[in-house]
Amino acid sequence: MAHRPNSLQYEYELYVDREIENYKESVPRRVILSLGDEAVSGMASQPQLALTELLLCAEVDRLIRQRLRVPSFNSWRRRRLRALQDFCRPERWGLRPDSPIARTAATTGPGHVLVAGADEEGPAVYFAANGCAVTAVEPTEDVIERVLDAAASVGISGRIRSIVSDLGSWSPDLPLNAVVCSPSAFAGLTTSERERTLGLLKDATTAGGVHVVETSAEGRRMMEVEDLRSLYNGWEITVEYGRRSVETFFAHKDVA
Repeated sequence: MAHRPNSLQYEYELYVDREIENYKESVPRRVILSLGDEAVSGMASQPQLALTELLLCAEVDRLIRQRLRVPSFNSWRRRRLRALQDFCRPERWGLRPDSPIARTAATTGPGHVLVAGADEEGPAVYFAANGCAVTAVEPTEDVIERVLDAAASVGISGRIRSIVSDLGSWSPDLPLNAVVCSPSAFAGLTTSERERTLGLLKDATTAGGVHVVETSAEGRRMMEVEDLRSLYNGWEITVEYGRRSVETFFAHKDVA
C-alpha cells in the first residue's frame, strides 16, 4: 500500500492545534476562563457580529497563538525542512550510509516498513523521514514514546503507526515492502513461534521486498544464520558484518 505524505500546510495546522491543546492542558481553568472573557470583550467591539460558541472558541485559540508566539507557516516550514533534512541523514542515527538499513530505506521509497524490536527510536524515524510509512512493533512503551516524540518534532508522526507488543503476538495486517528486526525482536520466542512469525512476515512481504535481521550484536548471537537460511528458501540471501560485531542477515524476495 503506497504511502501518501501529508502536505506541509496540513502538518503545520496539526502542529498549531497540538500547541494550543498542550497549552490548555497545562494551565489552570481560571486562565482559560480569563481568555474567554478577553475574547468576548474583543469580539463585542466588532460591528454586526453574532457571538457564537464556535466563534468564541476560535478567538480563544487565536489569543493562545499570540501568547505562545506560534511561528508563521513560512517560519515553521523553514525550520521543519532543516530538521527533516537532518533526520534523513543515516549518520544522525549512528548508521553508515552503506549500512543495510540505509540501503533499504533508499530502495523502499514510499513503501511500508515494519521495524520490530528496536532498542532506540533511530531506525523507525529514519525510515519515516525518508518517506516510508512505518509500523513500529516494540514491547517497551518507553521506546515507542521516544519514536513518536522524535517523529512529532519534525511533523512526521503521521507516517508512523506504533504498536506496543512483542513480535510473536502481532500479525501483519497490510502488505510490507521491508521488514527490519533488531536482535531482540525474537527474544523469548520458541523455535516454532519464531518460524511461525517469520512465515507470516514473509507472506506479507511484497515481491521485491527485503528483510533485514540483525542476528547478533556486541558479540552476543540471538539467532543462527543457518537457521534463517533454511527459512528463506527461494530468497536472495547475503550476510554482512559491521562494526561492534554486528552480524546482519539480508534477504531479498525475488520478483515473480
